[in-house]
Amino acid sequence: MNKPVKSKSSLLTLFFDFLKFGLFTFGGGWSIVAQMEKIYVSDRKDISSQELIDLTSVGRSLPGTMIGNIAVLFGYSQRGIPGALVCLFGMILPPFIVLLIVASCYTAFRTNYWVAAAMSGIRCAVVPIIMSAALKMINGAFRFPPCYFVTILCVILYLVFDVNCIYLVILGSIFGLLISEIYQRKEARKHA
Repeated sequence: MNKPVKSKSSLLTLFFDFLKFGLFTFGGGWSIVAQMEKIYVSDRKDISSQELIDLTSVGRSLPGTMIGNIAVLFGYSQRGIPGALVCLFGMILPPFIVLLIVASCYTAFRTNYWVAAAMSGIRCAVVPIIMSAALKMINGAFRFPPCYFVTILCVILYLVFDVNCIYLVILGSIFGLLISEIYQRKEARKHA
């Protein structure tokens, strides 16, 4: 049986979605991933939670900014190279303009009490947004029970033994391949 074809967003829709992310999302890449989860997974169902996790994992693993990489990957998955360019440009245009303004008035902004206070409040508001997205994405991350073990192992290796993130990503990939292979073989034996 064929899977239903998912609708893909138009280039204009992608541009304005990512323009909004760039304009109204504070707190870095993870808060943008949270907004992507709400729009593309929960509301429009353009992609699954697992697909967003995959995009995030790959985007985080590549050189460059995580969210720039994710924007390019998502745009490409929706509309090829034009989609990748539109998503990236839409997302970086608002911060670029704001940075130009801030850079020209940097000294005044840096010492302004009101700006510092507002930024402190914004940082506090971003934490629950990120936590909410992380909780929603857990279901897609743990397809098989051994995935919990891999997560705990990686947390211990990172926090206790200070293992580099690159090695953890490689380790996670190896475990993911092994676990998927084991479960596919079990499924094949059931149907044989």
